[in-house]
Amino acid sequence: MDSLEMIKLYENVATITNDMLTAARSGDWQLLAKLETDCSSQIQLIKNNGTSSELTEEVRTQKVAIIKKILADDKEIRDITEPWMAELSKLMRSNNTVRKLNQAYGAGNTA
Repeated sequence: MDSLEMIKLYENVATITNDMLTAARSGDWQLLAKLETDCSSQIQLIKNNGTSSELTEEVRTQKVAIIKKILADDKEIRDITEPWMAELSKLMRSNNTVRKLNQAYGAGNTA
């Protein structure tokens, strides 16, 4: 794979992470999950193919800029999703506690 093909893969990842950020901002968790799968596929292509040629300074600079954008979007996505995931985890623990109490004390029993 030549350097231009590799840059295209990085650009694809950047586009997907930007779309992921948009989905996270709007709370579209299903779309975010789908895009995360798409992003993983693109990253796997990068890992599998690597670049076999030395990068020119221009291409290296472009690659670094793309990676910085990907990382910035990823950080913002995490900033949005981590509090939501913590709240979801809290709700799941709460529901689990309610279920255990119901099992222990026979919810619905009228004595």
